[in-house]
Parts: sequence; structure tokens; C-alpha cells
Amino acid sequence: MTVGEHTPTGQPDVLDGPFNTRQLLRLDEAMRLADSSTGLTFSIYVGDLEEPVRERAEKLHGQLADPDRSILVAVSPNQRVLEIVTGAAVRRRLPDRDCKLAALSMAAAFGGGDLAGGLVSGLAQLASHAGKG
Repeated sequence: MTVGEHTPTGQPDVLDGPFNTRQLLRLDEAMRLADSSTGLTFSIYVGDLEEPVRERAEKLHGQLADPDRSILVAVSPNQRVLEIVTGAAVRRRLPDRDCKLAALSMAAAFGGGDLAGGLVSGLAQLASHAGKG
């Protein structure tokens, strides 16, 4: 499931997944705020990732509209995996250290059973560290 892709009606294109409607709206708003405050594009992927998972996350990131200016947060709850992939332009503003801090925060929330809350918090942290573009 990918959160953040929209149908022509403007609603998230999600039929079945780990989030209820309220959580999807929170995630959509968090991505919108992160995008507008940084000028970058934030995306979330939730689902199984083929092995090797980092390579698969990088491939998904490469399929985004503007990978150079994009951040992908890929989470596979079943595999207990979290990957944050950033484009070249993003890395100049958001070093790996800041991504690792956000990942630790998200992982703590995930461990407590709050997938949506962890993602919302992680997006806010990543956007804050990236700053205005």
C-alpha cells in the first residue's frame, strides 16, 4: 500500500490496509505539511519489501515523480523493517544522522503499536530537520 497517491477526486487511493480513515487523513495532512514547509516531496510506502529490502526501497524511491527532491519512508510491519530513502538534493539538507534519529522515534512508536502516529511524528521530524527550501 502506498499512502500519498491520490485519485482524481483528491482522496487517497487505498482500498484495504492497516489504517482507518482518520489515520489516513492524519497521514495525508502530515505529508502535505511536510511537502509545503520544505518544498520537498514526502511519500510513504507500507507493505512487504522484497529482499534485499534496502534495494527494493531504493527502487520504489526511483519510481517517484522527482526522486532527486523526494523522501520515501518505507515500512514493512510484517518484516519489522523501516527504510528512509532520500534523493541527492534532499541529502544536502537532510543528513543520514537526522534520518536515523527520525527512524528511531518511528520505531519506538511502531513497537508500541502506533504505526500511523509513528509515521506522522517521523514526517514532522524529517521536515523539521530538512528546513525550508
